[in-house]
Amino acid sequence: MTAQNRSDDDRRTVLVVDDDFDFLEQYRLKLEGLGFRVFTAESQAEGEKLIEEVEADLAIFDLMLENPDGGFVLGYKMKKKNPDVPVILVTGVAGETGFAFDAATPEVRNWIRADLVLDKPLRFAQLEKAIDSLMKD
Repeated sequence: MTAQNRSDDDRRTVLVVDDDFDFLEQYRLKLEGLGFRVFTAESQAEGEKLIEEVEADLAIFDLMLENPDGGFVLGYKMKKKNPDVPVILVTGVAGETGFAFDAATPEVRNWIRADLVLDKPLRFAQLEKAIDSLMKD
């Protein structure tokens, strides 16, 4: 079903939290184009409120927000509320620090409370492919 013929009631909902306004807006528009209902926040605190208030089908969190571990905290809170919601962490940490990590094993996914880690800069096609693989019907 395409975005044009889906009603608001049957659209999947995604939460996107990132302190980079340009990233947030660009990805909001592209996700809406895929048919998602998108809720955004620019901080960990705003993201925590969204997690409590919105029933999400998917969450995309920046790793480093106002707190260096903000994305981890949001992932933990999302998985505590609903363990079945896929969580994607996006991060520029590898480019800034040289420290890279992933969510390749169940043990790591459980520890970081994310189903997938994607490095910035992130092409939307990469994110779309990741969403497709995590949200198979």
